[in-house]
Amino acid sequence: MQLAADKANRFLIIPRLIVGLIFLSEGIQKFVTPTETGVGRFAKIGFSHPQFWAYFTGSFEIVCALFIIIGVTIRFAVIPLLVIMIVASITTKFPILTGKGFWSFAHEYRTDFAVSLLLVMLLLYSWSENSNRD
Repeated sequence: MQLAADKANRFLIIPRLIVGLIFLSEGIQKFVTPTETGVGRFAKIGFSHPQFWAYFTGSFEIVCALFIIIGVTIRFAVIPLLVIMIVASITTKFPILTGKGFWSFAHEYRTDFAVSLLLVMLLLYSWSENSNRD
């Protein structure tokens, strides 16, 4: 049983790196380019207190990304990132669906969709891994 889990962990490094590096990059950008990806973007979307939310979100993205990359507390790191993806989809992608239609939405949502599915995969795996240990 342990050999199968070790083999699965080796293969999970690729999805962990994809998710982790994307969120690490996005989190850092909220601090480095605040006008485009941080405070300015949160203000443009309509968040009240955009400075707080941009830095709060960026900090969570960085910390959770690092946990996922190194493989520590993956389940607890994935959940806040899923919440971030849901909020981002509702605030930035679904208006495209109602404004420009399905194909524009599908084009803009493709990366978010892929990352969200990878997050769900990591969450499901971390739950099954923990239940196998019991």
